[in-house]
Amino acid sequence: MTDLTDTDYTQRFIFDDSDTRGELVTLERSYAEVLAKHTYPEPVKQLLGELMAAASLLVGTLKFDGLLILQARSDGPVPLLMIECSSEREIRGLARYEADRIAPDATLADLMPNGVLALTVDPAQGQRYQGIVDLDGETLSDCFTNYFVMSQQVNTRFWLYADGRRARGLLLQQLPADRLKDEEERAASWQHITALASTLTADELLGLDNETVLHRLYHEEQVRLFDVQKLRFRCSCSRERSANALVSLGLEDAQALVIEHGGNIEIDCQFCNERYLFDAADIVQLFAGAGVETPSDTRH
Repeated sequence: MTDLTDTDYTQRFIFDDSDTRGELVTLERSYAEVLAKHTYPEPVKQLLGELMAAASLLVGTLKFDGLLILQARSDGPVPLLMIECSSEREIRGLARYEADRIAPDATLADLMPNGVLALTVDPAQGQRYQGIVDLDGETLSDCFTNYFVMSQQVNTRFWLYADGRRARGLLLQQLPADRLKDEEERAASWQHITALASTLTADELLGLDNETVLHRLYHEEQVRLFDVQKLRFRCSCSRERSANALVSLGLEDAQALVIEHGGNIEIDCQFCNERYLFDAADIVQLFAGAGVETPSDTRH
């Protein structure tokens, strides 16, 4: 399945007269694919969409080849939110939740009290990096803004919204001094641009296209909008990766696991619900170095 450019994409823009860049994201099909894998309560659907939008925007700020992982953890009714987005702009996500503890109007504080947000960059080559910040904002937008203030020390603002059908996000980030050298002038410009963005409502961002959003906010500014960058849902699970996990157990433990589970080991992907089955013959084949080319049936 190929995502159309009008359903899942990010789009960068810059201000010609200010040292500020921006990016907008729209997610529909990939968002729907993530939600289709589990029966999430509405507040969880919203948080997942917002976190997907944040990951999509962040990938655009990082120049790397690899994987961006966002994990929000708490001791509340949503103990885990997790989004993975690759540098190829392939995204997947999941949430763990206790439905009977979630009210229809639950806020971030209700869902994830005492929460922490971890941002991990796992490059294909080079050292892994992780930053952690408390989930101490009223919204995920506030939390990501706080993360950049505390850990990156770069003026950055996020606006994230999702409604179970569409996830949208807006990022603004101050660039190094170039067009505006005077510090007071730079600060005033940043304040002006972010103040205008703060007038944008959830309904407007969720309901309007990028050109209309930027015109409403910045019709008196010189704004350049770049080409879209497509995103799509894709899960990175595979039978081979599941087999590698079994091999890491060792032959005796893998065979014992087959017996313990009545003749078949089932490995389920929590992201996409794909199920991989391995029987005793598969285990022998794996440890004989024959690989997983002739597996037992794989089913959903």
